[in-house]
Amino acid sequence: MRSHYCGEIGESLNGQEIEVCGWVHRRRDHGGVIFIDLRDREGLLQIVFDPDRAEIFADAERIRSEYVLKVKGLVRPRPEGTVNPNMRTGKVEVLAHELEILNKAETPPFHHDEQANEDIRLKYRYLDLRRENMLGNLMLRHKVTVAMRSFLDSHGFVDVETPMLTRATPEGARDYIVPSRTNPGKFFALPQSPQIFKQLLMMSGLDRYYQIVRCFRDEDLRADRQPEFTQLDVEMSFVDEAAVTNTMEDLVRHLFKETLDVELPNPFPRMTYAEAMLRYGSDKPDLRIDLELVEVGDLMGSVDFKVFAGPAADPEGRVAALCVPGGCEMSRKVIDDYTKYVSRFGARGLAYIKVNDVDAGREGLQSPILKFLPDDVISGIIERTKAATGDLIFFGADKARIVNDALGALRVKVGEDRGLIADGWAPLWVVDFPMFEKDAQSKRWTALHHPFTAPSIDDADALRANPGEALSRAYDIVLNGSEIGGGSIRIHDQEMQAAVFELLDISEEEAEEKFGFLLKALQFGCPPHGGIAFGLDRVVMLMAGAESIRDVIAFPKTQTASCPLTNAPGDVSAEQLKETGIRLRAPRQE
Repeated sequence: MRSHYCGEIGESLNGQEIEVCGWVHRRRDHGGVIFIDLRDREGLLQIVFDPDRAEIFADAERIRSEYVLKVKGLVRPRPEGTVNPNMRTGKVEVLAHELEILNKAETPPFHHDEQANEDIRLKYRYLDLRRENMLGNLMLRHKVTVAMRSFLDSHGFVDVETPMLTRATPEGARDYIVPSRTNPGKFFALPQSPQIFKQLLMMSGLDRYYQIVRCFRDEDLRADRQPEFTQLDVEMSFVDEAAVTNTMEDLVRHLFKETLDVELPNPFPRMTYAEAMLRYGSDKPDLRIDLELVEVGDLMGSVDFKVFAGPAADPEGRVAALCVPGGCEMSRKVIDDYTKYVSRFGARGLAYIKVNDVDAGREGLQSPILKFLPDDVISGIIERTKAATGDLIFFGADKARIVNDALGALRVKVGEDRGLIADGWAPLWVVDFPMFEKDAQSKRWTALHHPFTAPSIDDADALRANPGEALSRAYDIVLNGSEIGGGSIRIHDQEMQAAVFELLDISEEEAEEKFGFLLKALQFGCPPHGGIAFGLDRVVMLMAGAESIRDVIAFPKTQTASCPLTNAPGDVSAEQLKETGIRLRAPRQE
């Protein structure tokens, strides 16, 4: 029906007759001449309707916003003084010769340039997606997946689909379960990831696998979480950590060059988990923010102030400082707001020292806690934090986990509020994670990543003897403070896999029931292998500069895991429930 997209029309087509189709973006009537900006996925094009062409001019007068049109006309330069440099097609216009109204449209519930309520946007998502930035996000997402596929295809990876209906496995989040009509009382689970299947593909000799795959997790939502999400899943045989991370680095550099024309560093910096927590309080630090946590627990061990002395003496405690350049200008209200902010992470307070004059010693400082700190401790804090006149030092003192969470988040918050985030992209590999961590409630070991991650030691008995000190062969890739991917070298030895299950308190019976097929496969010559998964939605969100992954997914769910467009989830018929052997019970009334 058309010869060109609207956004493709330029000066090279001057004097040619073309046909375009699209939606009415804007209509203007200037002294009898009607101008319409026609929109399609490639951009806008100005159409001119001359009153001398009475038949089509009468039709043009009836046109309203979002009408669907087909226009045939002559491309010509815009008159002098009317060029629009903000439009890709801003040097030309089309004089309409023929007009066909393909469809009318009701008045939309929001205009294309309005900041409408998100619930309304999601209810009318098909209209929301007509907006330039939303359409641009989907086009960027397409380019990202094309770049991913082209790189992996050229490096010997094979695209293989894995099942959407599988069985429940303990991967850290709740499964979405699906009843089976043909197996009454039995349930499938939607996959949280293709983890086990891609390991089985390595055992089958495929060697290099990838898949852009839909995954499902029934968990509470945040700005960068969805109940259904997409990841790039990759697995490789006969590799170590360096082989995987080097190849994936090349993939990310290719991705940014092809889609954004951005050159990322080569190589990406690497940092151990322990160093990241010590310096940034986070295992996904944003290196664009030039602020670091400074350990001061050894200075506080002898002070007569339990708030500091207690955590300093506690093997599981930490006392750390965060020096904010120019922070003296913060008002008490700002500091109180930051105190309230860190309380979300379990912090019971936020001590501080204002450095009004660093050369004046104690007299140049301002803080409610100074009376508890001897001169030598104060000098040590100033020296260690490298505080200068005009700076402010925040302190965190509690269990190490709370201090890291609170000061790590405060570091990012202060960086955002005070404009301390540098431009550009800061990729980072975080490595040498602990293999296990203790659950605060049950006191049982849990896998920091997943139970198929290989430990850094090869001896199963040594792992059993000292699980708290064991490191894993895992690696996360971080970009601008967001984890965009994570992976590991996998366990390929049956004895080691059994030892990990044992430490995670997974009995032989449970292991056999849930993973028997994997344990069986390990007996038939499993190669050393490893892989990674990238959160595609999160990668595109960062590249697009969007605030939420909902802005880069065509039809996302809300914070309550529902869809305003289709009103999902919804009821099913009594017959469907009967076929699957399910009976609904009304919620108990308190």
